[in-house]
Amino acid sequence: MNDQVSGISLEAQEENVRMIRESAGFLRAPDRMAAVRAARHIMPGITPADRDAVVSMGWLGMRLPEERGGVGFGLAEFCALSEELGRGLLPEFVVQAMAIAPLLPDAVLEQALSGERIVIPAWNEKLGDPDHVEAALTGGAITGTKRFVLTAAAADSFLVTTAGGAALVDAGASGLSLSTLALQDGGHFGELALENAAATPVEGDVARTREEAMLGMSAYLLGMAERTFEITKEYLAVREQFNRPIGSFQALQHRMVDMYLQIELTRAAIGKTARLLDDAEADREECLRAVSRTKARASDMVLLVTREGVQMHGGMGYTDDCDVGLFLRKAMIVATGHGSAGWHRRRYARLADLANNRLAA
Repeated sequence: MNDQVSGISLEAQEENVRMIRESAGFLRAPDRMAAVRAARHIMPGITPADRDAVVSMGWLGMRLPEERGGVGFGLAEFCALSEELGRGLLPEFVVQAMAIAPLLPDAVLEQALSGERIVIPAWNEKLGDPDHVEAALTGGAITGTKRFVLTAAAADSFLVTTAGGAALVDAGASGLSLSTLALQDGGHFGELALENAAATPVEGDVARTREEAMLGMSAYLLGMAERTFEITKEYLAVREQFNRPIGSFQALQHRMVDMYLQIELTRAAIGKTARLLDDAEADREECLRAVSRTKARASDMVLLVTREGVQMHGGMGYTDDCDVGLFLRKAMIVATGHGSAGWHRRRYARLADLANNRLAA
């Protein structure tokens, strides 16, 4: 059995993961959901306290090599942190900001690591099709429209994908206009209209970075589901009916077991995919299939767990004061990000057909 992952021992990686989880301990604090409620429906979409925490912990540099000011962690560590962010409902754009940090040029990266500049990716243009790109990069300027940009009002710069590569655009650049759409979870989407907006091309494998961001968001969904499961389990132990805790009813126990199994299957899929992507010799199409398989599972799982959690709380689960409702609202927004479960199943099927056809030829 191989006891090395990305050049380090499994024991060292497990220690890294433990330390990362400890660093995110404030996201498990009893008053965390009160902080989440207070931050809803405000601009720019992240509180100064959460922004300071992200910077002070050095999380944005976790995927960077040491020579660029990071710690060079692999995807197992990245996913562990993303999971913790999901448990605490930290604004989900942080996962993407961590993923794209290695693409940033040194001057911008230095500002991002210090907290002076938030850079958010603008990937999407068409609902339901993350691969659809019409934005054009010509002569150092971008023209096009990018949609569904998470927490866009918080960005100082955008990493904009185009048919000709990716480029950085300042939020205040001439030719860029931003409109926002309020969402039911208290956050917002942004739509960027770019008309010859000045842009600085970036180097690096943007397509690979997007796959890593997809995997990170799968882990974020896992964290959300874990916390929802815990909240629901606690409620079933104290809510009584017929002078018995409702958690003693076999029908509810069976549903809780189903939720637990889906959570653990998703955890296993994320771990397996992280190890595959960390393997420099892994086949690229196999990596794409693994990411789609994992993201489809995570999206379906989080919607199942959060809906079941709310339903087991009864009518109060839908009220604004019930914590479990916060996770359902977030799941309904985030689960379809970076491609819905249906889109990823279609991509997986297409890639599997290509592989099978090559084998048959």
